[in-house]
Amino acid sequence: MVAAKHLKKIIITAALCAITAVSVGCGASSDEKNTRSDSNNAKTETSFANRDVQKEESASAKRKENAKVSYLGRLPPHLSGFGAGTYTEEATKYFFGDDAVFSPEKTVDDAIACLNEGNADYAVIPQENTIGGPVTDYIDALIRQEGVYVVGEVILPISQTLMGLPGTQIDDIKTIYSHAQGIAQSEKWRSENLPDAVTEEKESTAAAASYVAKSGDKSAAAIAAPGAAELYGLEIIAENVQITMENKTRFYVLSMDKPDVAYTNAVFDVTCRADLIDNIIVDIHNAGLEMTAIHDRPEGSMLGSYHYIIEVENPAGITEKQINAVLTHEEVRCLGCFSVSEK
Repeated sequence: MVAAKHLKKIIITAALCAITAVSVGCGASSDEKNTRSDSNNAKTETSFANRDVQKEESASAKRKENAKVSYLGRLPPHLSGFGAGTYTEEATKYFFGDDAVFSPEKTVDDAIACLNEGNADYAVIPQENTIGGPVTDYIDALIRQEGVYVVGEVILPISQTLMGLPGTQIDDIKTIYSHAQGIAQSEKWRSENLPDAVTEEKESTAAAASYVAKSGDKSAAAIAAPGAAELYGLEIIAENVQITMENKTRFYVLSMDKPDVAYTNAVFDVTCRADLIDNIIVDIHNAGLEMTAIHDRPEGSMLGSYHYIIEVENPAGITEKQINAVLTHEEVRCLGCFSVSEK
């Protein structure tokens, strides 16, 4: 009994540390946020490094032929006339190769709506970044869905690149455009190299590059994927402006078809009060599953109640018995089982 209590305390403490690492404190000072960010980066990088990453050979065989895949990639109407060039597009095409029909959408909600409405077989959404942490808006979009499952994951190296109109010098830049994640991931570099430049958020890094290309303004620059420079006729001003060279983003592959359990990873949505999550974490451990990530999102009905997105793995393969051991709690639903691909 003493040993069991001691084990429970260790597991709960580890889980709370994980939650702290991925949460952003309200009203924290810049120094406090930077300290948390440094700690979070180290933990996330370790998590990525320790994953038993494998190609999804078994999953590939089960993908629908000529599948239609929706993803964040379409530019807003006032920026039409250019291609895409988002990181999500890169992850999507890496995962599916040439054997798919791609459907870029303006938002993640639109991409998931295509799936729900039967206009796509799969959807790909960003989930977490080494530096920016969980992409909370997109996690919320997944939580809101019923009957949508995670059937794959892609880990993509991210090289944030500063670009502008041809001939733009770094001293010319007054405004930098990017997606919220691009802005967060480049914060340290910008503070050291462009401390007076202001930032403006765009729908995606590709939308930022397209906006700068159309602006004709050499005081404007974008932070986007390297390929966006050629795609939109821009010139690279600085490469790798992210905080760390180990910058990576994880993407979920979604489907309406419930996946088999014979994969190495699974993800659960646990909806409960904070004081109840420890029992579920203990049961996850007792089922022989290793918790690899946990994110908390407000449940929306009362203070202290959350959606906990808990990811687990078993390198030997997750079994139906293990999944069912966690599903004995009515607060838990399984969002999917999958394997991981890394570019």
